[in-house]
Amino acid sequence: MSWLTEFVRPKIRTLLGRQEVPDNLWRQCPNCQQMIFHRELEAAKKVCPHCGHHMRASAAERLAWTFDDGAYTRIDLPKAVADPLRFRDQKRYADRLKDARDANKQEDALLVAHGAIGGGRAVVAAMSFEFMGGSMGSAVGEGLVAAARLAVLQAAPLILYTASGGARMQEGAISLMQMPRSVIATQMVREAGLPFIVVLTDPTTGGVTASFAMLGDVQIAEPNAQIGFAGPRVIEQTVREKLPVGFQRAEYLLEHGIIDMVVKRAELTATLARLIALMTANKRPAAA
Repeated sequence: MSWLTEFVRPKIRTLLGRQEVPDNLWRQCPNCQQMIFHRELEAAKKVCPHCGHHMRASAAERLAWTFDDGAYTRIDLPKAVADPLRFRDQKRYADRLKDARDANKQEDALLVAHGAIGGGRAVVAAMSFEFMGGSMGSAVGEGLVAAARLAVLQAAPLILYTASGGARMQEGAISLMQMPRSVIATQMVREAGLPFIVVLTDPTTGGVTASFAMLGDVQIAEPNAQIGFAGPRVIEQTVREKLPVGFQRAEYLLEHGIIDMVVKRAELTATLARLIALMTANKRPAAA
């Protein structure tokens, strides 16, 4: 090594001071591998400006993007029994819950809020995939019932963002019981004559798909979102056939009539506002 690297460069660093650069300023797109500056990604609502790939978003981000001017009021959800089975695998379920709560700053895998969308009242429930894979346990079931009751109370549409790996295995049969409970919650909204709109995001699978996620009056999906019950590898091994290209992706489901539309994230709020206006037009008071 030369005297430049051994003596001069350390002296220059000492004189100028060492600047710490945050390690989260850039994000790599998992689809095209391009690097994106974090502010550009935030402005694009986590959609890659190079290839249009829709990255996963948190429940809090969904709420902020959906309501007018990002203004909404979150509600406190009923507390469920934390560890009903005292389950333990490699780690205690109670410890997993604590870790997830500390990491995500929320109680469980569902957030519920109310506010305005396109000037009209709405209740929005958003699932958090980052919270234990968005798995559905008793807390999520209680939250969905609470969201439905709030929608009925406010005579407002219920919009649900799904993102889940399915039922929460650490709660056993209790998690499976949330499937009929969530169906009842959607029925409460329907019986009140209110719109129930589901936005399927990547991924939506398992018991969530098999219950409330497929019961919307309108089924919307984000581009290329994975939507299904069992994973494609499990299905291939079961039927022993090669699955079609794009199987279980939003565009494939749209082509086969399972969902109603695929909407880009940048256009989603306007689409929801338009749907709410159309579906509640006959409930508005007549002009004087």
